[in-house]
Amino acid sequence: MLPKFLQGLRPTLHISHRGGALLAPENTLPAFQMAVERYRTQMLELDVHLTRDGEVVVAHDATLERCTNGSGPLATLTLAQLRRLDAGFRFTPDGGHTFPFRGQGVTIPTLREVLRAFPDLRINLEMKPETPGTEDVLYKVLSEESALDRVCMGSEYDAVGARLAARMPEACHFYPRDALTEYVISARTGKPPPEERRYTVIDMPVYLGEMRLVDEDFLRAAARDGKWVNVWTVDDPEEMRRLVSEGVGGIMTDRPDLLRQILDASPRAQ
Repeated sequence: MLPKFLQGLRPTLHISHRGGALLAPENTLPAFQMAVERYRTQMLELDVHLTRDGEVVVAHDATLERCTNGSGPLATLTLAQLRRLDAGFRFTPDGGHTFPFRGQGVTIPTLREVLRAFPDLRINLEMKPETPGTEDVLYKVLSEESALDRVCMGSEYDAVGARLAARMPEACHFYPRDALTEYVISARTGKPPPEERRYTVIDMPVYLGEMRLVDEDFLRAAARDGKWVNVWTVDDPEEMRRLVSEGVGGIMTDRPDLLRQILDASPRAQ
């Protein structure tokens, strides 16, 4: 049986990667709001870490330098300390000529804030820390916010993905790296894939080097196995059009503006 997260969905979904990281500061409320209000995104892709005082915050990197005016490991700071950082400080749309979000009050949001800001929106969530016990903290937030049915979660790491699936078996989970690799190899070689009921969603790149991994044959195999396929991170309009025509489940993009134009023009899209 499909998890509630997937029920009623039809290809091809508009998924904003970190909110649309080429249009606004990634993993921030302004980026998410732009994706939802301007480009009608159907799903947000985001990443979470834990602060020193155990708050779940939305950020991709374990360190602060790339996206904020802070430095050092995120996990060594409390939420109050993180609030003082400028999460729009580094964003530039033009190669460093301008920084339009700098000094505008953009902060690292908590997961609770995002869930409350978009109470009806589905979220694809990657748990970044490998530390055992993070799944319990995430479960507490999702259950208290009544959001278990609208979050598909997972990790690059198989051990973390397994702990998330064990802690929240009723939720939607995407494949971690090693299990995904095994599935993709099986599907592309025509062999029966390993029996795997924990993971229903496949989040994967379109290409491995020059080899295109996702095509109509692969999508048919995944559908036969009851799996939903999302691809990342696609910013090229021609590739978007091809994927939509092939019927991919969802496209994660840093350019939600381009994807919205293509989906609106496509008879196959939702």
